[in-house]
Parts: sequence; C-alpha cells; structure tokens
Amino acid sequence: MSSASDLVMLTRYKAWADDRLFTALDGVSDEDLTAKRPTILGTLLGALNHSYAMDLVWQAHLQGRAHGFKTRRPELFSDVTELGNAQREIDDWYISYAEELDPADGASIVDFEFIGGGEGSMTRNEILLHIVTHSNYHRGHITDMMCQIPVRPPVTDMPVFIRELR
Repeated sequence: MSSASDLVMLTRYKAWADDRLFTALDGVSDEDLTAKRPTILGTLLGALNHSYAMDLVWQAHLQGRAHGFKTRRPELFSDVTELGNAQREIDDWYISYAEELDPADGASIVDFEFIGGGEGSMTRNEILLHIVTHSNYHRGHITDMMCQIPVRPPVTDMPVFIRELR
C-alpha cells in the first residue's frame, strides 16, 4: 500500500492534471463540449461532470455522510469554466485530506453503498488511490474526445508532473 507521502503526491498529481485539462478546454465551444460521441459517457461535458461527481461521492464516503446522488452521470454543470473551478476546489480538498490523514486512520475501513446498489468497504488509503486512478481513466476518454474536435490535449503524465515539481 502507498505511504502517506505517496498519497499526498498522488492527490497533488491529480489536481495538476485536472488543472491542465480544464486549461486546455478553455475556449472550446459549448457545441463541441456537448456533442454526442461514441464513448461510455456520451459527451466531453458528461465525462467531466461524471468525474467531478464521483469525487463528491467519495468525499462524502470519507466524511461519513450521504452524498445524495442517484446516478453516476449527473448533469451538475453546463458551463465548463464553473465545472473547472468546482473541480479545482474538490482537488484542493483531497490534497488537504491526504496531508492531514493520520497513517493509522488511512488503514481504517469505510463502509459505503454503491450508487448502482450493493455494499462496499475500502480503506481510506484505497479510496484516495481510487479517486486518482478514476480521474486518470476518464482523462483518457476526455483526451480522446478532444482529439476528435480537434483540440490538442495536454500532457498529463506523472513523469512530467514530477519533472515540474523538481
């Protein structure tokens, strides 16, 4: 399992990559953001909303409260700039959470119910790892859709992030 410092780095990496993605989407037309595409989340804006909403879901699980979502594909934002600002805010929350998480608490189990039904259990550390890998997965979908517009997607590889850290 990852160390506390690894989880902090990973949450910072997620925030960096998300920021680069939203910066690259600045100026993309609403038409391109909402055009139906042959992908599991339908549109660029749909994929961005999904990724953000799932960050909210996992935040609620970590906080031990209900999240209120009935679907994994909510339409929370129609404006990509507003969504980008909200994404940056939740990314900052995850960085702070990882920085403040006591190593012993990282191994504690969080029980939750999946939106689609069924119960689950993960450690707090596993949840943090999941939110990072989940956003990476969907950034792949989003960059593919950006290429279809065509808009050049940003480079969000971890080695680039690490190079920029140093």
